[in-house]
This record gives sequence, structure tokens and C-alpha cells, in this order.
Amino acid sequence: MIPLVVEDVSPFARALARQIGSSSEPPSHLALMNMVSRAAGFRNFQHLRAARRAGERLANQPEAAPVDHLLVERTLHQFDSDGRLRQWPSRRTVQDLCLWALWAALPARKLMNEREVNTRLRAAHLFDDPAILRRTMVTLGMLTRNPDGTDYCRRELTPPAEARALIALIGKRWRSRDAASGTGAPA
Repeated sequence: MIPLVVEDVSPFARALARQIGSSSEPPSHLALMNMVSRAAGFRNFQHLRAARRAGERLANQPEAAPVDHLLVERTLHQFDSDGRLRQWPSRRTVQDLCLWALWAALPARKLMNEREVNTRLRAAHLFDDPAILRRTMVTLGMLTRNPDGTDYCRRELTPPAEARALIALIGKRWRSRDAASGTGAPA
């Protein structure tokens, strides 16, 4: 079933009457469907059907995942006003969320050695333990590395909803710090 909604019946009826009146014999079923579709503002019946299906697909899009704002707020407290991680949190969910913010501070699609990764992570945290951050990010699949510990690379992933919210908030802190100091982000 393809419902047809017409805003104003009068112009629709006039357009349909013109099309039917221009033919010398009664239109076929397909010709009549095309005429009705054109009178409604579509190119033809296929256009009407495709527009309807696209509308159904868009209407059935999954809604955005709800954000646990309390977890985001709790995690945000782990960062200082410049967006640097103050301490390694004790709760695993908070740790993982913090790592997403650090993941966002690493450059995309760039091979780095261990020293480069450590330098970038040191700029993004205050407790001077880049090894725990780096290793945990590798374990969670946020970073890849060769078995010998060389060539680290940030994996391009879609962060969960809470991580996207946290990254946006931490990003504001990075930008305000960078504006005040005239430097780049920790990445």
C-alpha cells in the first residue's frame, strides 16, 4: 500500500483532468497511476513509490542511544580545567570513558612509535603513567601496535554516546586552554 496525501484537492483534480482529457482513449492502469502521481507532484508512479519507501526508512531510523549524563559528569570530574586526566579512576566504567577522551587526543591514521604515544599521553594526563593508559587502550582495541611494541596507531572507532558527550566537553576545555596559551591540543 502506498498512501497518497494531497495538500489541496482542487489543483490535484485540475492536473489529473488535464492529463485524462488529453488522451483520446481511456488510460491504462499504469498510465492512470502515473497521471495520479504527476498530479500529486511526482515525476511518475515509481518516483512516488521510491519517495514513500525512503520516508519509511527515515522514519524507522533507530533513535540515538540515551546518554548516561551522571556517568559523563562523574568522569568529567576526573579531568582538570585544562582537560588533563588528574588520576587513574578506580571504577572500570569511568576508566574506559576517560580513555575515550585520551583516544580523541591522538592523531587519526598516523603511525607513532612508543615514545610519541607516551609524549602525547603525558600531555593529556597528570599522574605520569602513560604505560597504563597505552596498554589499556591497546587491550580495549582503541590502539593497535605491532607485537614488538612498535608502530602504534589509533583505531578509527565510533565511541559510545557517553564518550562522544565527554569528548565534546573535554574538547571545550582543550580549546579554551589552547586559546589562552596559544598552543595546540594535547594531540
